[in-house]
Amino acid sequence: MPEWKTSARRVLTAAVLAAALALPLAPTAYAEECKPEDQACLDKEANAKEAKEIEEQQKKTQEAAGQADKDIKAAGEKLKECPPGSSSCMSTLTGGKGATEEQGVKDMTDTIAANKPEPANNAAQAVSSTCESFPGSLPQGSTDPGQSPFPVDQLCSLLGG
Repeated sequence: MPEWKTSARRVLTAAVLAAALALPLAPTAYAEECKPEDQACLDKEANAKEAKEIEEQQKKTQEAAGQADKDIKAAGEKLKECPPGSSSCMSTLTGGKGATEEQGVKDMTDTIAANKPEPANNAAQAVSSTCESFPGSLPQGSTDPGQSPFPVDQLCSLLGG
């Protein structure tokens, strides 16, 4: 195996191990930039860059995990303050008495109460509009008296349409 491949493999292995073990990598300093044809140098630079990105991401992940742990512990301490079954204490911990939820329920109730499906108080119009549009929504052959076990026109005549 050529020397540059062995060297690149070692650098990559070290970066992977360092990332897996959360070990900081020593910054790699090069005296000069790599020449375009020097693949070993280019590989070293690429591996060093990837290792640095991995290390930065690990730091961010560790910080986020630490903050989440603190938040969980703080929530656990707050829960210890409330006796079991105390809804008033729990509502205080959750930030109020559910005013947002109560307003949402009120808004939905008002919307439902205000909804007046047409036609209101006019059954004949409902039957005639149903008998006009409903047959078109049925599968082909359903409206044919010879194909349907209960023809739509018979249903509409029974409804008064």
